[in-house]
Amino acid sequence: MLWACVLLPSLALDGVLRRQPDSGPLVLVDGPVQTRAVVALNAEAKAAGLRVGQRLTAAQALLAQFAAMPYDQADVDRWQTFLAGVAYRYSSEVALLPHALVLEISRSQGLFGDWPAIERRLREDLTALGFRHRLAAAPTPQAAYVLAGVAHGMAVLAPDHLRRALDAVPVGKARLPAAATAALPRMGVRTLGQLLRLPRDGLRRRFGAELLDSLDQMVGDRPAGLSLYVPPDTVDWRIELMHEVENIAALVFPVRRMTSDLAAYLAGRDGGVQRFALHLEHREGATVVTIGLLSPERGAATLFEAARGRLEQTRLPAPVLALRLRADDLPPFVPEGRDLFDERPAHALPLGQLRERLRARLGDEAVYQLATTIDPRPERSQRIGAQDEGDIDPSPRPTWLLERPIPLRGPSPTVLAGPERMETGWWDGQPVRRDYYVVETAEGQRAWAFLPPGEHAGWMLHGWFA
Repeated sequence: MLWACVLLPSLALDGVLRRQPDSGPLVLVDGPVQTRAVVALNAEAKAAGLRVGQRLTAAQALLAQFAAMPYDQADVDRWQTFLAGVAYRYSSEVALLPHALVLEISRSQGLFGDWPAIERRLREDLTALGFRHRLAAAPTPQAAYVLAGVAHGMAVLAPDHLRRALDAVPVGKARLPAAATAALPRMGVRTLGQLLRLPRDGLRRRFGAELLDSLDQMVGDRPAGLSLYVPPDTVDWRIELMHEVENIAALVFPVRRMTSDLAAYLAGRDGGVQRFALHLEHREGATVVTIGLLSPERGAATLFEAARGRLEQTRLPAPVLALRLRADDLPPFVPEGRDLFDERPAHALPLGQLRERLRARLGDEAVYQLATTIDPRPERSQRIGAQDEGDIDPSPRPTWLLERPIPLRGPSPTVLAGPERMETGWWDGQPVRRDYYVVETAEGQRAWAFLPPGEHAGWMLHGWFA
């Protein structure tokens, strides 16, 4: 087996910086009100002379202007769980450890390549999401966890080399039980190599079975005993904004971040989303913006454009204090097929993305499509697009079908194709008897028009071709 560890040393701070990337000097503080101390800080605060462990009052005396936010363990747990969902893309065996994730990747190498290829993809994903990290790989999850803390990027791919790689690891960084970590250096045992060579009976009498169990799990002589992560079937995320927002435009950045996170999570569980909601929370109540898609999607750009289009049509009754994203149904996702010799321009939008952008900007009732029906009358086959039925009409039909036929004014058109006879509707008292033609008007427009059978005047226009 081969396990990868993703160590997340700045998870709390990274979660805050994702909401406020240009915050200036910023610190996270924790502890009782009278003795609050700095537990994390960004690069600007560090450059100004602030440091971890410093009392908040001392930091305020040193630097007049900086942002101080409370450390929130619930936020840390939420971000770690979110990243576990992202890592689930690479392995079905993902486990959460303090400030870290471990995932079994030996079975994934046939799909994603060897460890260097997986490592590169993990780095790209985590960097794009805005989380700093350290990576390591080893035959056991505990060993990968330890090595990630002492050697960024280290990989031990063979079980025979594991003990040699662990020999020089300081006891203080070996993630052993706290009592052993404190006592071993006083006994002159400073590295894992020294510890592993000590008599086991003596270690059991001195420290109990807990230390030996940790060592055995690290070197692979005992099962890891991890509780594996299972991705939930719903999404319910909430972020508090740094200040009250009164303008929809100010919500674009957090909404883009949330939809990007949703796309990454959906890719991890190999699913899509067809309907989700944004709750814009006020001091009293919330404004709910529902985003519905014609088919399951998981592209970050598609989800963001759909959400932004709906937001732009929303009026805020009160300032927004927090954003909440809910998706209760995550159906399977089937990627759209592409032709081998696709002749579309490089920057052309896919049809599905264009369709969702139009629906978001113009409204649900502005986009129509041909639907499956037993009624052959064209005016009965077009309806508002509520779901994607794919390409269902193999015969030539105009992209813009009028709600009802209208007289075609001007000179007689040039017939390009036809006729196509349609004679139906006798069963409901609204019969139609028409010969349809593809015609070109005097202005050069291509249209779909019909005449009563046997006639050559009185053209009726029923649609336009793109």
